[in-house]
Amino acid sequence: MRVRIHRGAREIGGSCVELQAAGESILLDLGRPLWATPDEQVPLPPAVGLGEPGPLPRAVIITHGHQDHWGLVPQLPDGVPVWIGKAAADILRAAEFWGTGIDLREQGHLHDQQTVTIGPFTITPYLVDHSAFDAYSLLVEADGRRLFYSGDLRAHGRKPGSWRRLLESPPQDVHAMLLEGTNLRDEHSPGESLTSESAVETDLAATLRNANGLVVVLSSPQNIDRMVTVYRAALRADRDTAIDLYGAEVAVATGRDTIPRPAPDWPRVRVYMPVRQRVRVKESGEFHRTEAVRAHRIFDEDLAASPGSWVLCGAYQWHVPAMIRAGLLDGGVVVWSMWDGYLVEPSGQRFTALLAEHGVPMHHHHTSGHAAPADLQALIAAVQPATLVPIHTDAPHRYAEVLGYTATLHDDGAWWTV
Repeated sequence: MRVRIHRGAREIGGSCVELQAAGESILLDLGRPLWATPDEQVPLPPAVGLGEPGPLPRAVIITHGHQDHWGLVPQLPDGVPVWIGKAAADILRAAEFWGTGIDLREQGHLHDQQTVTIGPFTITPYLVDHSAFDAYSLLVEADGRRLFYSGDLRAHGRKPGSWRRLLESPPQDVHAMLLEGTNLRDEHSPGESLTSESAVETDLAATLRNANGLVVVLSSPQNIDRMVTVYRAALRADRDTAIDLYGAEVAVATGRDTIPRPAPDWPRVRVYMPVRQRVRVKESGEFHRTEAVRAHRIFDEDLAASPGSWVLCGAYQWHVPAMIRAGLLDGGVVVWSMWDGYLVEPSGQRFTALLAEHGVPMHHHHTSGHAAPADLQALIAAVQPATLVPIHTDAPHRYAEVLGYTATLHDDGAWWTV
Protein backbone atom coordinates (compact mmCIF):
# COMPACT_ATOMS: atom_id res chain seq x y z
CA MET A 1 0.00 0.00 0.00
CA ARG A 2 1.36 3.37 -1.06
CA VAL A 3 0.46 6.68 0.58
CA ARG A 4 0.92 10.35 -0.08
CA ILE A 5 -0.30 13.31 1.89
CA HIS A 6 -1.55 15.98 -0.47
CA ARG A 7 -2.04 18.59 2.23
CA GLY A 8 -1.46 18.48 5.98
CA ALA A 9 2.14 17.29 6.36
CA ARG A 10 3.11 20.76 7.56
CA GLU A 11 -0.24 22.51 7.74
CA ILE A 12 -3.32 22.52 9.94
CA GLY A 13 -6.42 22.04 7.83
CA GLY A 14 -7.09 21.14 4.22
CA SER A 15 -6.33 17.51 4.98
CA CYS A 16 -6.16 15.02 2.13
CA VAL A 17 -4.43 11.62 2.03
CA GLU A 18 -4.26 9.35 -1.01
CA LEU A 19 -3.88 5.59 -0.63
CA GLN A 20 -3.06 3.27 -3.52
CA ALA A 21 -3.18 -0.53 -3.74
CA ALA A 22 -3.65 -3.04 -6.56
CA GLY A 23 -3.81 -0.22 -9.09
CA GLU A 24 -6.71 1.52 -7.34
CA SER A 25 -6.93 4.44 -4.93
CA ILE A 26 -9.04 6.12 -2.27
CA LEU A 27 -8.81 9.53 -0.60
CA LEU A 28 -9.09 10.10 3.13
CA ASP A 29 -10.62 13.58 3.49
CA LEU A 30 -10.65 16.28 0.83
CA GLY A 31 -10.48 19.50 2.78
CA ARG A 32 -10.33 23.15 1.90
CA PRO A 33 -7.28 24.83 3.44
CA LEU A 34 -7.88 27.25 6.29
CA TRP A 35 -5.93 30.01 4.58
CA ALA A 36 -8.31 30.13 1.58
CA THR A 37 -10.72 33.06 1.46
CA PRO A 38 -14.40 32.25 0.77
CA ASP A 39 -14.19 33.32 -2.89
CA GLU A 40 -10.76 31.81 -3.55
CA GLN A 41 -10.60 28.93 -6.00
CA VAL A 42 -8.49 26.08 -4.59
CA PRO A 43 -7.72 23.30 -7.10
CA LEU A 44 -8.20 19.65 -6.34
CA PRO A 45 -5.02 17.86 -5.28
CA PRO A 46 -3.19 16.15 -8.17
CA ALA A 47 -4.29 12.68 -7.15
CA VAL A 48 -4.50 9.77 -9.57
CA GLY A 49 -7.65 10.22 -11.63
CA LEU A 50 -8.03 13.85 -10.60
CA GLY A 51 -4.84 15.58 -11.69
CA GLU A 52 -2.70 12.61 -12.74
CA PRO A 53 -3.53 10.00 -15.37
CA GLY A 54 -5.38 6.96 -14.14
CA PRO A 55 -8.79 5.76 -12.98
CA LEU A 56 -10.90 7.89 -10.66
CA PRO A 57 -10.52 7.19 -6.93
CA ARG A 58 -12.80 4.41 -5.74
CA ALA A 59 -14.08 6.64 -2.94
CA VAL A 60 -13.47 9.69 -0.80
CA ILE A 61 -13.86 8.94 2.92
CA ILE A 62 -14.70 12.05 4.97
CA THR A 63 -13.81 11.67 8.65
CA HIS A 64 -16.06 14.47 9.95
CA GLY A 65 -18.05 17.56 9.06
CA HIS A 66 -15.49 20.36 9.30
CA GLN A 67 -14.85 22.17 6.03
CA ASP A 68 -11.10 21.73 6.25
CA HIS A 69 -11.84 18.02 5.72
CA TRP A 70 -14.64 18.13 3.10
CA GLY A 71 -14.44 21.57 1.47
CA LEU A 72 -13.16 20.47 -1.96
CA VAL A 73 -15.73 17.69 -2.42
CA PRO A 74 -17.98 19.89 -4.63
CA GLN A 75 -15.17 19.96 -7.21
CA LEU A 76 -15.03 16.18 -7.57
CA PRO A 77 -15.93 14.81 -10.99
CA ASP A 78 -19.04 12.70 -11.27
CA GLY A 79 -18.53 9.07 -10.40
CA VAL A 80 -16.47 9.39 -7.23
CA PRO A 81 -18.49 8.04 -4.27
CA VAL A 82 -18.34 9.88 -0.94
CA TRP A 83 -18.59 8.17 2.46
CA ILE A 84 -19.18 9.91 5.80
CA GLY A 85 -21.04 9.32 9.06
CA LYS A 86 -24.81 9.59 8.63
CA ALA A 87 -25.35 12.16 11.38
CA ALA A 88 -22.40 14.18 10.10
CA ALA A 89 -23.92 14.17 6.60
CA ASP A 90 -27.37 15.15 7.88
CA ILE A 91 -25.89 18.03 9.89
CA LEU A 92 -24.10 19.31 6.79
CA ARG A 93 -27.36 19.11 4.82
CA ALA A 94 -29.13 21.09 7.55
CA ALA A 95 -26.33 23.67 7.50
CA GLU A 96 -26.43 24.09 3.71
CA PHE A 97 -29.36 26.51 3.88
CA TRP A 98 -27.31 28.68 6.24
CA GLY A 99 -24.30 28.79 3.91
CA THR A 100 -21.99 26.61 6.00
CA GLY A 101 -22.86 23.11 4.84
CA ILE A 102 -23.40 20.91 1.83
CA ASP A 103 -25.40 17.96 0.58
CA LEU A 104 -22.61 15.49 -0.10
CA ARG A 105 -25.00 13.06 -1.79
CA GLU A 106 -22.96 10.37 -0.13
CA GLN A 107 -23.07 6.79 -1.29
CA GLY A 108 -22.35 5.20 2.07
CA HIS A 109 -22.20 5.89 5.79
CA LEU A 110 -19.54 5.19 8.38
CA HIS A 111 -20.54 3.41 11.58
CA ASP A 112 -18.43 2.76 14.64
CA GLN A 113 -16.25 -0.32 14.08
CA GLN A 114 -18.39 -1.58 11.18
CA THR A 115 -15.94 -2.58 8.47
CA VAL A 116 -16.56 -1.74 4.82
CA THR A 117 -14.69 -2.96 1.76
CA ILE A 118 -14.04 -0.63 -1.17
CA GLY A 119 -12.01 -2.22 -3.94
CA PRO A 120 -8.80 -3.59 -2.40
CA PHE A 121 -9.25 -1.50 0.76
CA THR A 122 -10.83 -2.65 4.01
CA ILE A 123 -11.83 0.31 6.18
CA THR A 124 -12.84 0.21 9.84
CA PRO A 125 -14.13 3.50 11.34
CA TYR A 126 -13.59 4.28 15.03
CA LEU A 127 -15.98 6.83 16.53
CA VAL A 128 -13.93 9.52 18.28
CA ASP A 129 -14.39 12.54 20.50
CA HIS A 130 -14.15 15.79 18.51
CA SER A 131 -15.86 19.17 18.36
CA ALA A 132 -17.56 17.96 15.17
CA PHE A 133 -20.39 15.52 15.78
CA ASP A 134 -20.08 11.96 14.41
CA ALA A 135 -16.31 12.04 13.77
CA TYR A 136 -14.13 9.02 13.02
CA SER A 137 -10.60 7.73 12.93
CA LEU A 138 -9.97 5.16 10.19
CA LEU A 139 -8.08 1.89 10.03
CA VAL A 140 -7.30 1.06 6.39
CA GLU A 141 -5.99 -2.35 5.34
CA ALA A 142 -4.64 -3.32 1.92
CA ASP A 143 -1.80 -5.42 0.53
CA GLY A 144 -1.38 -7.02 3.96
CA ARG A 145 -0.53 -3.63 5.53
CA ARG A 146 -2.46 -1.56 8.08
CA LEU A 147 -2.60 2.23 8.30
CA PHE A 148 -4.40 4.08 11.09
CA TYR A 149 -5.48 7.67 10.34
CA SER A 150 -6.48 9.60 13.44
CA GLY A 151 -8.53 12.26 11.69
CA ASP A 152 -9.25 14.99 14.24
CA LEU A 153 -9.83 13.86 17.81
CA ARG A 154 -9.54 14.75 21.48
CA ALA A 155 -10.02 13.22 24.93
CA HIS A 156 -11.60 16.13 26.80
CA GLY A 157 -15.02 16.51 25.13
CA ARG A 158 -18.42 14.99 25.86
CA LYS A 159 -17.67 11.52 24.50
CA PRO A 160 -15.10 10.15 26.95
CA GLY A 161 -16.37 6.63 26.37
CA SER A 162 -15.21 6.65 22.75
CA TRP A 163 -11.74 7.77 23.84
CA ARG A 164 -11.53 5.05 26.51
CA ARG A 165 -12.61 2.39 24.03
CA LEU A 166 -9.95 3.52 21.59
CA LEU A 167 -7.24 3.24 24.23
CA GLU A 168 -8.52 -0.04 25.67
CA SER A 169 -9.24 -1.73 22.33
CA PRO A 170 -7.02 0.00 19.78
CA PRO A 171 -6.37 -1.30 16.28
CA GLN A 172 -3.66 -3.96 16.36
CA ASP A 173 -0.50 -4.49 14.29
CA VAL A 174 -0.55 -0.99 12.81
CA HIS A 175 2.33 -0.45 10.38
CA ALA A 176 1.84 3.32 10.04
CA MET A 177 -0.14 5.84 12.05
CA LEU A 178 -1.06 9.24 10.62
CA LEU A 179 -1.54 11.33 13.76
CA GLU A 180 -2.93 14.84 13.98
CA GLY A 181 -0.80 17.29 15.94
CA THR A 182 -2.82 20.49 15.99
CA ASN A 183 -1.84 21.33 19.56
CA LEU A 184 1.89 20.74 19.10
CA ARG A 185 2.39 24.31 17.94
CA ASP A 186 5.60 26.14 18.77
CA GLU A 187 5.49 27.88 22.12
CA HIS A 188 5.30 31.32 20.51
CA SER A 189 2.32 30.31 18.35
CA PRO A 190 -1.25 30.96 19.57
CA GLY A 191 -3.00 27.90 20.90
CA GLU A 192 -6.36 26.96 22.36
CA SER A 193 -7.44 26.09 25.86
CA LEU A 194 -7.21 22.37 26.63
CA THR A 195 -9.58 22.37 29.57
CA SER A 196 -12.35 19.78 29.52
CA GLU A 197 -15.81 20.44 28.15
CA SER A 198 -17.10 19.67 31.65
CA ALA A 199 -14.88 22.43 33.03
CA VAL A 200 -16.27 24.82 30.41
CA GLU A 201 -19.72 23.91 31.72
CA THR A 202 -18.72 24.65 35.31
CA ASP A 203 -17.11 27.99 34.44
CA LEU A 204 -20.03 29.01 32.25
CA ALA A 205 -22.53 28.10 34.99
CA ALA A 206 -20.66 30.45 37.34
CA THR A 207 -20.83 33.24 34.76
CA LEU A 208 -24.56 32.66 34.33
CA ARG A 209 -25.19 32.73 38.08
CA ASN A 210 -23.19 35.92 38.53
CA ALA A 211 -24.80 37.81 35.65
CA ASN A 212 -27.88 39.88 36.39
CA GLY A 213 -29.07 40.22 32.83
CA LEU A 214 -29.18 38.36 29.54
CA VAL A 215 -26.20 36.16 28.66
CA VAL A 216 -25.39 35.57 24.98
CA VAL A 217 -23.04 32.66 24.23
CA LEU A 218 -21.48 32.97 20.79
CA SER A 219 -20.62 29.57 19.38
CA SER A 220 -20.87 27.54 16.19
CA PRO A 221 -24.31 25.93 15.88
CA GLN A 222 -22.53 22.83 14.53
CA ASN A 223 -20.58 22.43 17.79
CA ILE A 224 -23.07 20.04 19.38
CA ASP A 225 -20.90 19.44 22.43
CA ARG A 226 -20.97 23.17 23.17
CA MET A 227 -24.73 23.33 22.71
CA VAL A 228 -25.07 20.59 25.33
CA THR A 229 -22.59 22.39 27.58
CA VAL A 230 -24.57 25.63 27.42
CA TYR A 231 -27.85 23.82 28.14
CA ARG A 232 -26.40 22.00 31.14
CA ALA A 233 -24.78 25.17 32.50
CA ALA A 234 -28.08 27.00 32.09
CA LEU A 235 -29.88 24.38 34.17
CA ARG A 236 -27.25 24.72 36.88
CA ALA A 237 -27.91 28.47 36.94
CA ASP A 238 -31.70 28.01 36.67
CA ARG A 239 -31.93 29.68 33.28
CA ASP A 240 -33.72 28.63 30.12
CA THR A 241 -31.78 28.22 26.87
CA ALA A 242 -32.70 29.74 23.52
CA ILE A 243 -30.89 28.59 20.40
CA ASP A 244 -31.05 30.14 16.94
CA LEU A 245 -32.95 28.52 14.06
CA TYR A 246 -29.73 27.22 12.50
CA GLY A 247 -28.81 25.50 15.77
CA ALA A 248 -32.33 24.12 16.16
CA GLU A 249 -32.18 22.51 12.72
CA VAL A 250 -28.73 21.08 13.39
CA ALA A 251 -29.88 19.61 16.71
CA VAL A 252 -32.74 17.82 14.96
CA ALA A 253 -30.36 16.64 12.20
CA THR A 254 -28.25 14.72 14.72
CA GLY A 255 -31.07 12.22 14.95
CA ARG A 256 -30.41 11.92 18.69
CA ASP A 257 -33.23 12.66 21.12
CA THR A 258 -30.56 13.24 23.80
CA ILE A 259 -29.52 16.53 22.17
CA PRO A 260 -31.35 19.68 23.40
CA ARG A 261 -33.86 20.86 20.82
CA PRO A 262 -37.15 22.75 20.52
CA ALA A 263 -39.62 19.98 21.35
CA PRO A 264 -42.32 19.27 23.95
CA ASP A 265 -39.97 17.00 25.89
CA TRP A 266 -37.41 19.83 26.12
CA PRO A 267 -39.49 22.53 27.86
CA ARG A 268 -36.47 24.65 28.79
CA VAL A 269 -35.23 24.97 25.20
CA ARG A 270 -36.66 27.70 22.98
CA VAL A 271 -35.76 29.40 19.70
CA TYR A 272 -34.77 33.05 19.33
CA MET A 273 -34.18 34.09 15.73
CA PRO A 274 -31.80 36.93 14.91
CA VAL A 275 -32.72 39.32 12.11
CA ARG A 276 -30.33 37.73 9.61
CA GLN A 277 -32.04 34.38 9.95
CA ARG A 278 -35.52 35.85 9.70
CA VAL A 279 -34.51 37.68 6.52
CA ARG A 280 -32.96 34.54 5.04
CA VAL A 281 -36.15 32.57 5.59
CA LYS A 282 -38.31 35.37 4.17
CA GLU A 283 -36.19 35.87 1.06
CA SER A 284 -36.06 32.13 0.37
CA GLY A 285 -39.77 31.65 0.97
CA GLU A 286 -39.01 28.56 3.06
CA PHE A 287 -41.45 29.42 5.79
CA HIS A 288 -41.76 25.77 6.81
CA ARG A 289 -38.55 26.36 8.76
CA THR A 290 -40.11 28.92 11.09
CA GLU A 291 -43.38 27.01 11.17
CA ALA A 292 -41.52 23.97 12.53
CA VAL A 293 -40.45 25.92 15.64
CA ARG A 294 -43.41 28.30 15.94
CA ALA A 295 -44.61 26.82 19.23
CA HIS A 296 -41.15 27.23 20.76
CA ARG A 297 -40.17 30.72 19.66
CA ILE A 298 -39.44 33.64 21.95
CA PHE A 299 -39.12 37.29 21.00
CA ASP A 300 -37.48 40.50 22.17
CA GLU A 301 -40.33 41.21 24.57
CA ASP A 302 -39.79 37.85 26.28
CA LEU A 303 -36.11 38.60 26.79
CA ALA A 304 -36.85 42.15 27.95
CA ALA A 305 -39.44 40.95 30.46
CA SER A 306 -37.02 38.60 32.22
CA PRO A 307 -33.46 38.97 30.89
CA GLY A 308 -31.89 37.17 33.84
CA SER A 309 -33.87 34.04 33.03
CA TRP A 310 -32.32 33.42 29.63
CA VAL A 311 -29.11 32.38 27.93
CA LEU A 312 -28.88 32.57 24.14
CA CYS A 313 -26.62 30.11 22.34
CA GLY A 314 -25.63 30.26 18.69
CA ALA A 315 -24.43 32.47 15.86
CA TYR A 316 -25.64 35.72 17.38
CA GLN A 317 -22.53 37.86 16.95
CA TRP A 318 -24.05 39.82 14.05
CA HIS A 319 -27.20 40.41 16.09
CA VAL A 320 -25.43 41.80 19.15
CA PRO A 321 -25.52 45.44 17.87
CA ALA A 322 -29.32 45.19 17.52
CA MET A 323 -29.62 43.73 21.02
CA ILE A 324 -27.50 46.58 22.38
CA ARG A 325 -29.70 49.16 20.63
CA ALA A 326 -32.81 47.49 22.04
CA GLY A 327 -31.37 47.57 25.56
CA LEU A 328 -31.45 43.78 25.84
CA LEU A 329 -27.81 43.66 26.94
CA ASP A 330 -28.11 46.32 29.64
CA GLY A 331 -26.55 44.52 32.60
CA GLY A 332 -25.93 41.53 30.34
CA VAL A 333 -22.86 39.54 29.36
CA VAL A 334 -21.46 38.19 26.09
CA VAL A 335 -19.55 34.90 26.20
CA TRP A 336 -17.07 34.16 23.43
CA SER A 337 -17.14 30.38 23.00
CA MET A 338 -15.04 29.96 19.87
CA TRP A 339 -11.39 30.19 18.90
CA ASP A 340 -9.92 33.44 20.22
CA GLY A 341 -7.98 33.90 16.99
CA TYR A 342 -11.14 35.19 15.30
CA LEU A 343 -11.04 38.20 17.63
CA VAL A 344 -7.66 39.24 16.21
CA GLU A 345 -9.18 39.66 12.77
CA PRO A 346 -10.57 43.12 11.83
CA SER A 347 -14.18 42.00 12.34
CA GLY A 348 -13.27 40.59 15.74
CA GLN A 349 -11.53 43.78 16.76
CA ARG A 350 -14.57 45.82 15.74
CA PHE A 351 -16.81 43.50 17.73
CA THR A 352 -14.64 43.77 20.83
CA ALA A 353 -14.56 47.55 20.51
CA LEU A 354 -18.36 47.67 20.20
CA LEU A 355 -18.82 45.75 23.45
CA ALA A 356 -16.28 47.94 25.25
CA GLU A 357 -17.95 51.11 23.97
CA HIS A 358 -21.29 50.05 25.45
CA GLY A 359 -19.89 48.56 28.65
CA VAL A 360 -20.91 44.98 27.87
CA PRO A 361 -18.41 42.60 29.46
CA MET A 362 -17.15 39.63 27.44
CA HIS A 363 -16.08 36.35 29.03
CA HIS A 364 -14.18 33.54 27.29
CA HIS A 365 -15.34 29.96 27.81
CA HIS A 366 -13.97 27.57 25.21
CA THR A 367 -11.79 24.52 24.69
CA SER A 368 -10.00 22.99 21.74
CA GLY A 369 -11.46 20.37 19.47
CA HIS A 370 -8.05 18.69 19.29
CA ALA A 371 -6.10 16.44 21.61
CA ALA A 372 -3.64 17.59 24.22
CA PRO A 373 -0.06 16.31 23.86
CA ALA A 374 -0.43 13.94 26.84
CA ASP A 375 -3.48 12.36 25.20
CA LEU A 376 -1.63 11.93 21.93
CA GLN A 377 1.12 10.17 23.89
CA ALA A 378 -1.47 7.82 25.40
CA LEU A 379 -2.89 7.03 21.95
CA ILE A 380 0.53 6.27 20.50
CA ALA A 381 1.30 4.01 23.44
CA ALA A 382 -1.99 2.16 22.93
CA VAL A 383 -1.68 1.70 19.17
CA GLN A 384 2.11 1.15 19.14
CA PRO A 385 2.52 1.84 15.43
CA ALA A 386 5.66 0.71 13.67
CA THR A 387 5.89 4.19 12.09
CA LEU A 388 4.44 7.50 13.27
CA VAL A 389 3.68 10.14 10.60
CA PRO A 390 2.58 13.72 11.39
CA ILE A 391 -0.49 15.27 9.76
CA HIS A 392 -2.80 18.23 10.44
CA THR A 393 0.04 20.06 12.12
CA ASP A 394 2.27 23.06 11.51
CA ALA A 395 4.91 21.68 13.87
CA PRO A 396 5.86 18.18 12.65
CA HIS A 397 9.36 18.70 14.00
CA ARG A 398 7.97 18.81 17.55
CA TYR A 399 6.61 15.26 17.66
CA ALA A 400 9.82 13.86 19.12
CA GLU A 401 10.36 16.85 21.41
CA VAL A 402 6.83 17.04 22.83
CA LEU A 403 5.54 13.49 22.50
CA GLY A 404 8.77 11.63 23.03
CA TYR A 405 8.27 9.56 19.85
CA THR A 406 10.36 9.91 16.72
CA ALA A 407 8.16 10.62 13.73
CA THR A 408 8.83 10.01 10.06
CA LEU A 409 8.22 13.22 8.15
CA HIS A 410 6.91 13.15 4.58
CA ASP A 411 6.47 16.14 2.33
CA ASP A 412 3.12 16.94 0.76
CA GLY A 413 2.87 15.15 -2.58
CA ALA A 414 5.59 12.57 -1.88
CA TRP A 415 4.70 8.87 -2.18
CA TRP A 416 5.80 6.51 0.55
CA THR A 417 5.13 2.85 1.32
CA VAL A 418 3.42 1.53 4.42
